Amino acid sequence: MRTTDFAHCLSTYLMVYLPGQLGLSKNTIMSYRDTFKLVLLFAEQRLHLRPEKITLADFNIDFITAFLSWLERERGCCVATRNQRLAALRAFAQYARSQCPAYLLESQKIMDTRRKKSPAPTIAYLSPDDVASIIEQPDTTTKYGRRDMVLLSLMYDSGARVQEICDLRVRDIRLHKPPTVALTGKGNKTRYVPLMNSTVDILAEYLLENQLLSPEKMDHPLFYNHQRGKLTRAGVAYILKKYFNAAKALNPALPTRISPHVLRHSKAMHMLKAGTNLVFIRDFLGHTHVKTTEIYARADTDTKREAIERTQIKVETDLPQWTEDKSLMAMLTNLCGRD
Repeated sequence: MRTTDFAHCLSTYLMVYLPGQLGLSKNTIMSYRDTFKLVLLFAEQRLHLRPEKITLADFNIDFITAFLSWLERERGCCVATRNQRLAALRAFAQYARSQCPAYLLESQKIMDTRRKKSPAPTIAYLSPDDVASIIEQPDTTTKYGRRDMVLLSLMYDSGARVQEICDLRVRDIRLHKPPTVALTGKGNKTRYVPLMNSTVDILAEYLLENQLLSPEKMDHPLFYNHQRGKLTRAGVAYILKKYFNAAKALNPALPTRISPHVLRHSKAMHMLKAGTNLVFIRDFLGHTHVKTTEIYARADTDTKREAIERTQIKVETDLPQWTEDKSLMAMLTNLCGRD
C-alpha cells in the first residue's frame, strides 16, 4: 500500500524529529502521540476516513476546527485539554510545511488558530486529615494492600507527579541518611526530594518484603503490577480512586473528585501553610519558575484570612452610640438642608 504524505510526515515527526532533533522526553512524545490517536479516531468515526487514507490535504483548518469541537462536545474535554491538543496540532503543522512546501498556506491557517480563553484554574487540595484518611484505607494484611499504602504515602510525601511515580526504579530510593527519592520530571530533569522518616521505614519494609534490595534489582520498577511491569498512570489513578471512595464512604465531607495531582497540590499547600519558602517549594515540586509555584500562595485563603485578622484594628466597645447624640443628629440632618 502506498504511504500518504500525512502518514510519512507523522511517522518521521514522532519517531525522528521529536526525539532526535528536539530531544524531547518519552513522556512528552507520548502526549503528542495521544493527540494523534484522537485525530485518527475522529477521522474514522465522524468523517468515515480511514487512517491510512488521510492526506495533508485532508488535514486542513476545517478538519482541525471540527476535531476541536468534537473534543469538547462529544468527549467532554475541558478548554485546557482542547488548547493542549491544539498546541500539538500546530507544532505538527509547522513541521509538515517544512517537509511539504505546498502545505505552507494551510499550515499557516492552522498556526493562526487561537487558543480559547479559560478561567483561571482553582487548586484542589485536601487537608492533612483527609490525606491521612485515604492512606489508612489499604488492607495492610495483604501484599498489594501494603504496596498501595507505600505508594500513596510516597506520592504525598514527595509531591511527585504521577508519571514520576510510575517511572521510579529501585535505585532511585536512598534509605540511608539523608534519605531521598530521585524524581525525573519534565525535560528529563532529575531532582532529589527528602523523605520523612515514617516514609523511609515503610519503604525499607516494602523493599525487603519484595526482595528488591539485591544489586540486580536496582533497575526493577519500584511499584509494579501483577505482571511485574511498572504501574501506568491509569493504574495509579485507579488505586487512588479506590481508596478515596472507601474514605468518602466514611467521611461524606470529602470532595467529589480525586486525581493523583490533588495529592501533589495538597503537599504543596501544607508546606506553604507550615511557612516553607516558595523558592524551596518550587525546587521541591520541580517547577522551572517560582511564578508557577505562586498559584499556591494565591489559593491559600486561610493564610490570607489570618494575616488580615492580625492587622485588623480593634474598635473599643465602650464608645458612645452616636445615634443617641441629639445635637449631632440635628447637625447631620441640617448639613445638606435646603436654603
